[in-house]
Amino acid sequence: MVTKKQTVLSGTQPTGALHIGNYLGSLKKFVEIQNQYQCYFFLATYHSITGDYNPQEKKQQIFDLALDYLATGLNPEKCVIFNQADVPECTELAWIFNTITPLSELERMTQFKDKAAKQTKNINAGLLNYPILQAADILLYHPDFVPVGQDQLQHLELTNNIVRWFNNKFGQYFKPVKPILTKMPKVMSLAEPDKKMSKSAGPKHYIAINDEPEIIKEKLAKAVTGTGQENHLPPGGLNLLILLEEFGTKEETTYFQKQLKNKNIKYSELKQTLAQAISQYFADFREKRKKLAQKPQDIEKILKNGADQARPIAQKTLKEVKKLVGV
Repeated sequence: MVTKKQTVLSGTQPTGALHIGNYLGSLKKFVEIQNQYQCYFFLATYHSITGDYNPQEKKQQIFDLALDYLATGLNPEKCVIFNQADVPECTELAWIFNTITPLSELERMTQFKDKAAKQTKNINAGLLNYPILQAADILLYHPDFVPVGQDQLQHLELTNNIVRWFNNKFGQYFKPVKPILTKMPKVMSLAEPDKKMSKSAGPKHYIAINDEPEIIKEKLAKAVTGTGQENHLPPGGLNLLILLEEFGTKEETTYFQKQLKNKNIKYSELKQTLAQAISQYFADFREKRKKLAQKPQDIEKILKNGADQARPIAQKTLKEVKKLVGV
């Protein structure tokens, strides 16, 4: 008897170059779990247009994210990779979920408050409804698990509340979804180490996973650290050591930890070591990505095939939901 694999679903927004925080928080985990589960990994295009963006750049961003997915090791023979916009059933299901979700639940979302504060001139309804579309993305495929970081647990909680509200009103249909917590180190900005690494803050704040070695070296050289004589490790120095633990060798990490203990850590040396470690870690990724970029038709075909696999499931779910709600 063949045991059916449990299902996992997750998505990433195409909003520009992915940084090493994105990689440690999601992509690295995606590659690991594709061998254990039936995985659906989508490009969250509709989510990405709730922020400020240039429409002329969006297609390139979609293409670039697909490249990143594939170059990091996602295999379309092991998982389903598709563009959210190619499975429009998610927006129709989101509207149905809108009708059962209390406004107060959306207004208390931490991410809505954070994003609204960052784009004060563009506080659109999509920012508020973002978690409902996220719930629709998830529940269309009836997954068992969603890999999330600690900061996304509130959204998954809302998704499971929507499951409960829907089932109470229309009959048992959806099942609660469990999180797969990603053990992501908190990667901070290179320029402002008291804040999370973010693309929106500007290039000096992050290292992109497709940055060339000389760019990585240049960015780390300017990273905020400390003097090396402090009685405690400053946030910038801690951030670099955490990154070395992820990308460097155990010997390198031990060496700098001893320096730190003796209060004679040389941040310039740490930066050089870390730059080399990150460059080497992503060397195969950069090479594979460049080769994939030369075959745009192959990328388009992978996304189309993924949508062709995902859409029948989404259509079946939506048909059954519409019958339950009476439309």
